[in-house]
Amino acid sequence: MSEDGVPSREMHPSVVGRADEMTALADAVRRLIAATMLNRAPAADVERVARDVDEVARQLEQHVPDPPPPVTNMQGGGVVADDGSFADHMAFDFVVGRFNPMALPIVVSFEPERVVGRGQFTLPYEGPPGCVHGAVIAASFDIVLTAANILAGAAGPTVSLTTRYRRPTLLHVESVLEAWVERVEGARVHTRGRLLQGEKVTVECEGVFAVLDRERTISLARGGH
Repeated sequence: MSEDGVPSREMHPSVVGRADEMTALADAVRRLIAATMLNRAPAADVERVARDVDEVARQLEQHVPDPPPPVTNMQGGGVVADDGSFADHMAFDFVVGRFNPMALPIVVSFEPERVVGRGQFTLPYEGPPGCVHGAVIAASFDIVLTAANILAGAAGPTVSLTTRYRRPTLLHVESVLEAWVERVEGARVHTRGRLLQGEKVTVECEGVFAVLDRERTISLARGGH
């Protein structure tokens, strides 16, 4: 928090000073992932491109520390704000991380009593033909429900997550994931959510999370019990 009590932006330390360049790299790799899946290039062209991409990967690997550092930034505060700081804090998250090319990413906003995540899933996230993979939806709910817990001051790791797939969730259609805390019982927070496309609810979700302070969560990540 800043001195005036307003949540502060917490940029992941590994991207400070090169955020624009890392954004461009992640966006390019997202395009590469889609093109890898969808291309119908001749075998010889695919072989040539594979060599080129392998060389690019080799160049980046020269700058990877040994051992690799954790990509989840558990230090600092100020992750609840409608100015992008939640995503900045989780810069490499699988769901909301704009520097993770596997992430769509889902864009999260904070409202007075709930959290809303928005995204339009594309072909790399396909499960059944024309529809979003169920595992992708579950992963998206996990982080959006977690954001609702943070908003309520009851954050902690996931204990269980139950998703009910009421109808197919379509690709290339805006998906709106809403999440809110239903109740807190001792060391457990019960959180609910739903996914809408237009006015139709395609998925409902219920999560149970352990309520832990930040230091305890960090100790678990380091192998504590």
